[in-house]
Amino acid sequence: MRIANIDGQAALVIGETGAERAVDIAHASRGRFGPSLQALYEAWDDVTEWAAVQDLSALADDSFPIDRTRLGAPSPAPRQVFAVGLNYHAHAAESGFESPTHLPPVFTKYASSFTGPDTDVIIPTGGNVDWEVELVAVIGREAGNIDAADAWSHVAGLTAGQDISERITQTRGPAPQFGLGKSYAGFSPQGPWLVTPDEFADPDDLELGCTIDGEQVQKGRTRDLIFPVSTLIATLSHTVTLYPGDVIFTGTPPVSVSAATRNGSCSPATHSTAGSTASVSCTRDSSPNPTRSKDTTSWHYTDWARSPSASPTSTTPSPTTPTSDSNTTDTGYSPPATAANNSTSCTRPPGDWSS
Repeated sequence: MRIANIDGQAALVIGETGAERAVDIAHASRGRFGPSLQALYEAWDDVTEWAAVQDLSALADDSFPIDRTRLGAPSPAPRQVFAVGLNYHAHAAESGFESPTHLPPVFTKYASSFTGPDTDVIIPTGGNVDWEVELVAVIGREAGNIDAADAWSHVAGLTAGQDISERITQTRGPAPQFGLGKSYAGFSPQGPWLVTPDEFADPDDLELGCTIDGEQVQKGRTRDLIFPVSTLIATLSHTVTLYPGDVIFTGTPPVSVSAATRNGSCSPATHSTAGSTASVSCTRDSSPNPTRSKDTTSWHYTDWARSPSASPTSTTPSPTTPTSDSNTTDTGYSPPATAANNSTSCTRPPGDWSS
């Protein structure tokens, strides 16, 4: 099942990749669920039971095309947001830190930074902004003091996201300001929609990637997480209670070989500049579940474009023709004609670059 946030209202996503359509859940359920995303997560068990018995061909009669400019973050108003640092061995090493043996560094990103998948992000004046692709998990059932073996049953779904980070703000002062440096407006793009764990052959083994102006700068697999999703959720639940709709950024994979070679192996190696376009992908490398219809198995990516203007106009480029095979669903965007290349310098500001 795929759930989208369209203008703040919950929608069921149906249809083939590149031809997705949406069904208003409040309307389709005759007012039983929604219309807000948070209301959906609060009744997640009932929502999944309802969706499992729906005739998708019948729902298609009331569907409408998806306008990506109307998409928001799949969980736009969580009670809590968690972000995790140093959760890949290679990323910890390239950042100059030992791999964590207990829970990795945990911080927050404020929900005011949340945005949808196609977004213009304003680069703070004098800032030093980096990209960090991450797998994002959304909680569907309250979790407190749970075991890792039970953790996936508390997950509503997964999406792709960016933990965009402004390093000067993050490292300014006597102690790092992780939350503030990672929470400028638009610094937490996510989407395009939530995908439930049952849609993956193995939700613990997904490929993540990030490209800047067509150059791949990150690539990794979630099987390499030091603390996988289930362990993160279980461990967090022994300190705090996790609530439906809560969002967890699970950590960023290492810089790709090409970007690290070009920029001296800093993490991340390329700093963002106004006018550049980033594309983020989350790819399944296994065949769709054969018991599911094709319209419930696609996975896309989240994009963000950075604008030099304080009042940006729409600079998000048009989608290219998606490419796919039996094992991969992945599409991308071409950068706008005016896009500037990212800086090739890698000057690390003073302080902690641990995530």
